[in-house]
Amino acid sequence: MQKKPPEIVAAVDLGSNSFHMIVCSLNNGKLITLDQLKEMVRLASGLDKNNVLDAATQQRALACLERFGQRIRNFPPESVRIVGTNTLRAAKNAQQFLVKAEQALNHPIHIISGIEEARLIYQGVAFSLAAQGNLRLVMDIGGGSTEYIIGSGETPHNKESLHMGCVSVSNWFFPDGKLSKEAFTKAVLFAQQQLEPLETKFERGNWDEAIGASGSLRSIARVLELKNWSNNGITRAGLDLLVNHLNQCTHISELNLPELDTERLPVFPGGLAIAYATFKSLDIDQMTLSDGALREGLIQDLLGRIYDQDIRAATTQLIAERYHTDRRHAARIKQTVHYILENATTQMAFASDEDCRQFIDWAADLHEIGQDIAHSQYHKHSAYIIENGDLAGFSKQDQILLATIIRSHRRKFSFSRFFNLPAPWNQCAPYITLILRLAVLLRRNRHDDDLPAFKISLSKSKMVLAFPKDWLAQSPLTYTDLTQEADYLRDAGFTLMFS
Repeated sequence: MQKKPPEIVAAVDLGSNSFHMIVCSLNNGKLITLDQLKEMVRLASGLDKNNVLDAATQQRALACLERFGQRIRNFPPESVRIVGTNTLRAAKNAQQFLVKAEQALNHPIHIISGIEEARLIYQGVAFSLAAQGNLRLVMDIGGGSTEYIIGSGETPHNKESLHMGCVSVSNWFFPDGKLSKEAFTKAVLFAQQQLEPLETKFERGNWDEAIGASGSLRSIARVLELKNWSNNGITRAGLDLLVNHLNQCTHISELNLPELDTERLPVFPGGLAIAYATFKSLDIDQMTLSDGALREGLIQDLLGRIYDQDIRAATTQLIAERYHTDRRHAARIKQTVHYILENATTQMAFASDEDCRQFIDWAADLHEIGQDIAHSQYHKHSAYIIENGDLAGFSKQDQILLATIIRSHRRKFSFSRFFNLPAPWNQCAPYITLILRLAVLLRRNRHDDDLPAFKISLSKSKMVLAFPKDWLAQSPLTYTDLTQEADYLRDAGFTLMFS
């Protein structure tokens, strides 16, 4: 039975410069914004040269999340999406911070790749603009990364994420707020150097209009418009005037830009350098601004999951096609998995959990993709592709979970592989994997013939299978496979019994 959609949904973006939260009511698929919160945390400023996030920045971030948590702490899990971006991708001690951050919010936080961030930004921009058939270049300058996307309508075609943002570039080239023409020139050249490999893909001839998203570009546009240096967004001529003004100053305190939020001032030079470099490298004359960004994209992605249009399902099918998997065989395995889940005698809650069913289905679809590289040790190749690829809709934690299941679906099995997964997956993923292993084993002959009805009971330390009388005697290969599987599982401290 389909679950009733939540009445209120929320998305939180833990950016490298600012934390954002949006809360919306949901009525018949229509969204109405109820609340928006934003705090300038400057997470990226807390990274030291070894990419360790310092204690003071963590405390500042956690204080913000305690305030956000007051608003969403009691929301149902399926109504909230929270993601971390560049700084949490880079920080070596991110996991320790995430434990405390999740306690403050009472919801899990997912770290997303730069390419996934770009996809979600485009979704947010597309949601906020009228549907058109023209090609859009979307740019978003974050605190630690900058995303570039070309798309049309709701579909992003090209996505890139560069490791430069308003916080990091400001820290590198304008420490303590010091300004100079030489430093600005170096910052622009640095940004152009990062952009150089992308110029052919994102140059002027490949899109019809340029659109900016998020705080840095909106701040630049506001300054330009109130100074009468640009109208309708950001222009190349307006940027030239603003850059000339900045290059006459020796410190950010001399900028004299009352139009600029004082919290934005310390990271403004870095954002301006990235914007100026982009306009020059990609030959942009004018850029309009969008109200939508990552948090709006998160809300749209969440709606897809609520209304059974999860982008992760589409991504799984695309990967299966790309790596030439045997789709009929995957369907047989999923059919067997569903039979086991529906007929197993067990007190373990995962058997009826929809998230668990999703991941075991995706694992069944993708477990053989590594065969496109080599048949020997293909499960390891499959896991590597899943863990390290750019998979639309999947967070880094999602990918590690799926890769761990796939890596463990054959040969040696170890419960310790699952220990570092976030809760509750560290408890339930081993048993999802055991079910997938059994389904793959029972379907090893790759025939469409129906399996006989069999009984199965599952506990934390034992699985017991009961097949119809004489079936195993007539299936000697399956009997041999089950015997070998029992040996693998015995080494892991788990008992498999069959008759």
